[in-house]
Amino acid sequence: MTQSTITIDITLDKDKLPEGIHWQASGSTADTKQRAKAMLLGLWDGADKSALRIDLWTKDMMVDEMGDFFYQTIVGMADTYQRATGHKELVDNMKRFAKEFYTAFREHQLKEHKA
Repeated sequence: MTQSTITIDITLDKDKLPEGIHWQASGSTADTKQRAKAMLLGLWDGADKSALRIDLWTKDMMVDEMGDFFYQTIVGMADTYQRATGHKELVDNMKRFAKEFYTAFREHQLKEHKA
């Protein structure tokens, strides 16, 4: 059996807010830790039938980046759900929602910048 390790290091400021997120995975082609501005980690506890989540973002994560991050994450979750279940209609609904979310996000950004 092969084992892989993913390490995530979080640097906190004096108020315990994330200043830096760095990750590294064994078996990766990257030689050094990779920087990230945000992360969403979801784990499924089969015994409790509940999702465990860690959602972090750094102070330098911009709002427009957060919109892009969420859009790409929703589309990625839809792709994962497709591979796991084959439920194409539900996946299409998720992707439609992702597109609607992103369109509404961009419209909101434009209104904010005009004000």
